[in-house]
Amino acid sequence: MKKAIMAKKVGMTQVFSETGEVVPVTVLQAGPCYVLQVKTNEKDGYEAVQLGYGEINEKNVNKPLKGHFEKAGVKPVRKIKEFRFDDCSGYEAGNEIKADVFEAGDKIDITGVSKGKGFQGAIKRHGQSRGPMGHGSKSHRVVGAMSGASYPGRVMKGKNMPGHMGSEKVTVQNLTVVKADSENNMLLVKGAVPGSNGSIVVVTDSIKASK
Repeated sequence: MKKAIMAKKVGMTQVFSETGEVVPVTVLQAGPCYVLQVKTNEKDGYEAVQLGYGEINEKNVNKPLKGHFEKAGVKPVRKIKEFRFDDCSGYEAGNEIKADVFEAGDKIDITGVSKGKGFQGAIKRHGQSRGPMGHGSKSHRVVGAMSGASYPGRVMKGKNMPGHMGSEKVTVQNLTVVKADSENNMLLVKGAVPGSNGSIVVVTDSIKASK
């Protein structure tokens, strides 16, 4: 991993390309993120950079975290996350990371928590087909056969069943940055991004593109 930033999902809109093509984009409030700590092999056993995002009121922070923020010389933040960059030597506590770490055309991966859908049936949750809708059929949107009666005589592990849907950690890979606005710390990303508006996502350089 060469670069990363945390961002807040603002919503979706559309922009026009130079050729007049309509491009659907997700708007992300990317940063500013603050370096809280730089971990080293000598002291911590591994190299990583700890970033913080989303300023909060000081009264909502406990004493250990308050001391951690004061040591780094930054204001209290809501979200803390570590990133293992290829080279961590260029970072120092108190540094500020903005949206300009990315530029138009960059390939990125975005990780977030998907929207929660509650308890859903097998058709919505797993894309199964419905049964006949005639009045004589008594299986319209039910799961259907669970297993064989004689063999195996039980429901196999991993069977697609109704249950809780969404609210899971999801990573969408190989998205494209359409525009990076360094003044307003905004990233315009082509396509959809996991999570609801206002949720915090993690933006990193694409694994597939770097190979």
